[in-house]
Amino acid sequence: MDARHLRRDALEIWAAGVAAVDSAELVRNTIRLNPQILSIGETELPLSQIGRIEIVGAGKAGTGMALGAQDALTSIPPNIQVSGWVNVPEDCLPRKEQTTGLIHSSRVHLHPARPAGINEPTRQAVNGTTEILRRVSALNHNDVCIVLISGGGSALLCQPVPEISLAEKLQVTRLLASGGANINELNCVRTHLSMVKGGGLRKACRAGHLFTLIISDVIGDPVSVIASGPTVETRSSAADAITVLKQRGLWDSPATPASILAYLRKRADMPPEINTPAGGTRSFNLVIGNNRSAIEASSKAALALGYQMVEPEFDQQGDAASEGYRLQMALQGIRDAAPNGKFCLLSGGEPTVQLKALPAGAPRKGGRNQELVLAAINASRDPDNWKNIALLSGGTDGEDGPTDAAGAVADAELVRRMQSSQLDPADFLLVNNSYPFFEQLDGLVKSGPTHTNVMDLRVGLTGRQD
Repeated sequence: MDARHLRRDALEIWAAGVAAVDSAELVRNTIRLNPQILSIGETELPLSQIGRIEIVGAGKAGTGMALGAQDALTSIPPNIQVSGWVNVPEDCLPRKEQTTGLIHSSRVHLHPARPAGINEPTRQAVNGTTEILRRVSALNHNDVCIVLISGGGSALLCQPVPEISLAEKLQVTRLLASGGANINELNCVRTHLSMVKGGGLRKACRAGHLFTLIISDVIGDPVSVIASGPTVETRSSAADAITVLKQRGLWDSPATPASILAYLRKRADMPPEINTPAGGTRSFNLVIGNNRSAIEASSKAALALGYQMVEPEFDQQGDAASEGYRLQMALQGIRDAAPNGKFCLLSGGEPTVQLKALPAGAPRKGGRNQELVLAAINASRDPDNWKNIALLSGGTDGEDGPTDAAGAVADAELVRRMQSSQLDPADFLLVNNSYPFFEQLDGLVKSGPTHTNVMDLRVGLTGRQD
């Protein structure tokens, strides 16, 4: 099996995993409507007791989830008003309206809350969140609120506490991310600087029933961590946020805004604030899609292509470069142990990248998936070590870091092109500049926005020469 076939199969297997967590379909399967009953998950509500349905949310999968919800409610009786507002990245808007930001249907407005490829909160995100909080606080006990949450929601659903500015919150988030903080650490700090995270949205909602449909992009699917848990009361405290900053060397750093330090000190000395729902709202949190679902679908696709499955690796995290090295060594071992076989190793999770000091004028563009594959190449530069091997790593959201690529793929042919081009992977790895490396060698995986997000999916293949 030549490199082209391995690459083609890796792309097909990865795409099958992404398709299995299609956001619109996941929501359509969760919301069911018959002439008298609205069912959401396992809960049934008589239509005669519903005043209105408000759909709000945020995330990279927000567009698909909103369309799925609208599809599910197409035949709702006309006396029940359905409306909504969902914050999404600009490139996740329906294509014909990407540049207009107009209302995309008569029911749910899709609000462009940040530019494509920039996974950080913006003033547009704050404005959209203000509108969401206004809408849910205007509901009453006869109403139903459906919250659509997916990965990227922390940046898209943003309302800093009055004591700090958006720029100051963004500054500490960048410091944590560049210092290698994991998603739990990031969310702990962000939650305690926010009016909406850590149960803030749940507290503001006055509907009789609140259903949060969640597509998980966090290992273990902790609903309090996904998008910083806007409808889940946080179990962490301001003291925990202080501990994170201290562990990451930011508590005494002059780079950390003084207003944040002062606010956390004040909150740590106060009794915990309980984000109980307004007006006795009944709240339900439903995880409707996750990384495991994607891996299981990719496994079925690999079996259909004739591969034998190595035990899948769930919930992988840690350093992206180390993970790339480990996977390449594992694939060499599998190939050498069974040179006549076809094997597939699937891996899921979300490693982190610690950004290195950048020399003056040095470029930097890439993402954790591109860095992982680049590190695998750097660990084994001989094309013979890649014979009958392909490794693909891609973000299921189609967005790897601030780039237009989902990730990257490597095989023996790419490594040969690297040698012919006299490119040194170590030079690119040194400054986290993986995108130009793969761009020159035709190794980028570009899917465009997938309207879902269940972390990363890696496909490693070995296959004998035919």
